[in-house]
Amino acid sequence: MRPDTTVTLHGDRLDLVPVGPEHAEEMAAALADPALHVFTGGEPATADALRTRYARLAAGSPDPAEAWGNWALRLRADGRLTGYVQATIGPDATEIAWVLGTPWQGCGLATEAARTLLAHLTATGTTTVLAHIHPDHHASAAIARALGLTPTEVWQDGELRWRLECPPTG
Repeated sequence: MRPDTTVTLHGDRLDLVPVGPEHAEEMAAALADPALHVFTGGEPATADALRTRYARLAAGSPDPAEAWGNWALRLRADGRLTGYVQATIGPDATEIAWVLGTPWQGCGLATEAARTLLAHLTATGTTTVLAHIHPDHHASAAIARALGLTPTEVWQDGELRWRLECPPTG
């Protein structure tokens, strides 16, 4: 069974809501710090660029063998968007990623969001989870470790592949 990418997921402090063009303005502000791009390259996206990107993501993958899940992180305490998690769900593995705006870093929200996503994925049949992390991005490596992922020896675009094998459900 393929995970449902259109449902809202709930963590302890966060709601993970399927991202759409209506989130662009607030997400552009949440992700405006250029420091978020130190390890991934690029620069903060404008609200217009995010609106276009989110519309494309909401339309889904053009590859029928792959599904995209993209969730904005809404902090329940104040209703603000703080970042996102994403999953690229393929036939053999699911790749996950997380980004949290600078003002909300350091208090476990990225780990909570990634853990909430992972629980949803594994509950719906995902057995192999991958993440690609820059070798100097210690905070992301700590999140991967907290989720149970371990580093492999595979490199892709300057990032190390981390992997988790989950027992099949059912």
